[in-house]
Amino acid sequence: MRKLRNDFPILKRKIHGKSLVYLDNAATTQKPRQVIDAVSRYYAQTNANIHRGIHTLAEEATEAYEGARKKIADFIGAKDPAEIIFVRNATEGINLVARSFVAPRLLFERSRELLLTEMEHHSNLVPWHVLQSKVESPKSKVLLKFIPVKKNGTLDYSKLDTLITKKTALVSVTHASNVLGTINNIPRIVKAAHAKGVPVLVDAAQSAPHMPIDVQKLGCDFLVLSGHKMLGPTGIGVLWGRRELLEAMPPFLGGGDMIRSVRYDGFEPNDLPWKFEAGTPNIAGAIGLGAAVDYLQKISMQNIRAHEMVLTKYALKNMQKISGLTIYGPQDSKKQTGVISFNLHGIHAHDLASICDREGVAIRSGHHCAEPLVRKFGQNAMARVSFYLYNTKKEIDIFIDALKKAKEIFK
Repeated sequence: MRKLRNDFPILKRKIHGKSLVYLDNAATTQKPRQVIDAVSRYYAQTNANIHRGIHTLAEEATEAYEGARKKIADFIGAKDPAEIIFVRNATEGINLVARSFVAPRLLFERSRELLLTEMEHHSNLVPWHVLQSKVESPKSKVLLKFIPVKKNGTLDYSKLDTLITKKTALVSVTHASNVLGTINNIPRIVKAAHAKGVPVLVDAAQSAPHMPIDVQKLGCDFLVLSGHKMLGPTGIGVLWGRRELLEAMPPFLGGGDMIRSVRYDGFEPNDLPWKFEAGTPNIAGAIGLGAAVDYLQKISMQNIRAHEMVLTKYALKNMQKISGLTIYGPQDSKKQTGVISFNLHGIHAHDLASICDREGVAIRSGHHCAEPLVRKFGQNAMARVSFYLYNTKKEIDIFIDALKKAKEIFK
């Protein structure tokens, strides 16, 4: 662990004179030197535009960019690298599917419903509200339906058969909640949806960094992830989709690399995956994400998952000893990622986060971009800790001490 932590320069920082304890990994993760160096090396040695030049730098940049695509395909079990679309983040990937795949389906009366869950991040809720407003008419409504969340923070799967109908255009669900940590049973949801001919999109922003992902085993039709949540740079993400679906979808944006040929009276789009990658992409970001995947694969996702389960179990055990502390979600390290949302009686989540910060501990407070879910649990805000591969039990002890100091301050 000491050797691994040495790969992360920011972990040597002092915050208010205290060693940094970074427990806000569900928001974004820190970057190892290997990723930082990969991005720096691209700009220092290989900087050029891709796919367009035959000089050495252009060929090297193209090879590195497309090599990253292959790494990510292998990472999530995709059979064909052409099914990997580089986007800015999971949010853009969802919006791409909304505009290019779902919007045409919603024009038909037989597909006028969308099914989500009550635990969705705003990024898997607002795009569907926007789409709903664009395709609705006074005579034809689009209905958003939700799989309920039970009091223990898990989904009510018993509702699936009635919620999914022949009118459902898409089921779009998070693999793991960024608030509750709940890991959802995606194969079960996919089976129920496919039984009625309904495709499924999986938001893997909170699962891909923390556990093995195989799109073939999940059985889904689309999957999105964000690079910055899995050691990669910001501004780079991935949309994976089944080739036959991507082939049938119109381009999302126009210009640059998504073009095969252009005439004054029209154009022909490029082949997959470049059909959806308009303009100069985030080349450095993709290369950095490829380096992040290399780093994760070297450790192994199974080891990362096992480590986080140990940390989560340890944190839950110690947090449950603090009187007046309420934890939201499964409270079972086998059923959740390393995400724990909570409140401490009599202390606002923002005040709690501020006190933790004075102790060098970075936690999150607020509604975590999942406002409807937080309100469903009767709260306006929650505090949240979230662990990753470089966190330790010692850091959890420091966090627990910070909570106890907050209680002393507000007693």
